[in-house]
Amino acid sequence: MAGSTTAERGERQQESSGPPPARRLRVRRLRTIIILAVALVVLGAGSVWLLYGSQWLRVESVSVSGTRVLTPAQVREAAAVPVGSPLISVDTDAIEARLRRKLPRIGVVDVSRSWPHGIGLKVTERTPVLLVQKGGNFVEVDDEGVRFATVSEAPKGVPALELTLSQPDSRAASLRRFGEDRLVREAVRVAGVIPAAVARVTRSVKVRSYDDISLELSGGRTVAWGGSEKGAAKARTLTALMKAAPDARHFDVSVPTAPASSGS
Repeated sequence: MAGSTTAERGERQQESSGPPPARRLRVRRLRTIIILAVALVVLGAGSVWLLYGSQWLRVESVSVSGTRVLTPAQVREAAAVPVGSPLISVDTDAIEARLRRKLPRIGVVDVSRSWPHGIGLKVTERTPVLLVQKGGNFVEVDDEGVRFATVSEAPKGVPALELTLSQPDSRAASLRRFGEDRLVREAVRVAGVIPAAVARVTRSVKVRSYDDISLELSGGRTVAWGGSEKGAAKARTLTALMKAAPDARHFDVSVPTAPASSGS
């Protein structure tokens, strides 16, 4: 009995000499989790300091591309990029908004971070398709009907837009019904589909009413266009008509299926 008791005590003492395997595994896992958590905290704090607190990743230069009429200096000034600030904290949306507000000539702008020290400004300027004379200056109108800039000298190859309604009451009626902006957009739609060969010699686009638009070409030639609808068909008809009657002075494509020309 005594021997048996001593043996049992020995076995119990051997079993209690260390923690069970399952408990040891849990301890190892907890230790690993703690180490990883501490490493992540240290790494995160280091990253935050690197991005916001260090002098390594700060704005040092602003590059500009895509300008034609504007200068890179004008774009930089309007953008007002906070040079010296952490690159990560630069508000690119705010820069884009400032450029659009201060420089309406800019139609599209892309503001990007160029790591480690730069901001890139890629702009696309609006292109005038019509000019509205205002006093001694000219207002440029793009293909969306946006009046985006006033210049003192008319750009070459851009036709003038004339709202020349012959009767004051007719003009007032058209403006009341459609509004000047709508009439300008109609003229822009016409200017956008004029055949290239004709566009090069177009001096002005005249709007008498919503459906009475005409072109004045070089050499005193004119084109009765009508409204802006069926523009592609009218463009094709005008090209064929001018080839068939090269000496004509007046062309009428207001009804593209029944064109006419006259004069010589």
